Amino acid sequence: MAGVNGVSGVNAVGGVRALLFDVFGSVVDWRGSIARDLTDWGQTKGINIDWESFARAWRSHYQPKMQEVRSGQRDFTLLDQLHREALDVLLPAFGINDLTEADKAHINLVWHRLDAWPDSIAGLGQLKAKYTVAPLSNGNVALLNNMAKHAGLPWDLNLSTQWFKAYKPQPQTYLGAVSALGLQPHEVMMCAAHNDDLLAARACGLKTAFWPRPHEYGVDQVKDFSADHDWDVIATDIRDLARQML
Repeated sequence: MAGVNGVSGVNAVGGVRALLFDVFGSVVDWRGSIARDLTDWGQTKGINIDWESFARAWRSHYQPKMQEVRSGQRDFTLLDQLHREALDVLLPAFGINDLTEADKAHINLVWHRLDAWPDSIAGLGQLKAKYTVAPLSNGNVALLNNMAKHAGLPWDLNLSTQWFKAYKPQPQTYLGAVSALGLQPHEVMMCAAHNDDLLAARACGLKTAFWPRPHEYGVDQVKDFSADHDWDVIATDIRDLARQML
């Protein structure tokens, strides 16, 4: 196993041909990005609230909204729509009323404008020289495409779970991505800052790589400060992942 001490995981990762990345929190800083973006926008509208708290509250709807789809309670619905449904609840809760539809659409699309963590672009660029690198994210295709353009993420292709009409950690997301790549599960590594994502990927036969993002949720962070399992690679960030994989 490769670890943060820099020991190479040659045996553990031999044969890996593609790296799939969780995006929200793992590659991009959703909390800080939303707070910065909407603070600037709010100043132009005279709306002065704690946008960082707003971002955290918005994110708290993420898993419950997707669970409605995973459970079969509703048909597959794009994450953009799930975000908008949560937004429509949050705005009045934060005392924000009388926005135009254009204003609401602009706020909702902030998820398309997230910035990368400082190590992400350099690390992905290094890994891309040897491996196929792609997101495997619950973000829909348009969201991931726009985010990549905004942040400069150098993906080889876009493996949104939208293609598989499911949401992680449903097995068809991981196995669908493997199939789309024309590979076998052991030739694909799921890379994330979330232990539960990696646990689901490992159950599908994928290799796994972890690095921590201890400030992803700010004061709400309660897990993922370190690796909970013996993942194939344990890194400090994506640059370190590249160092261990190259």
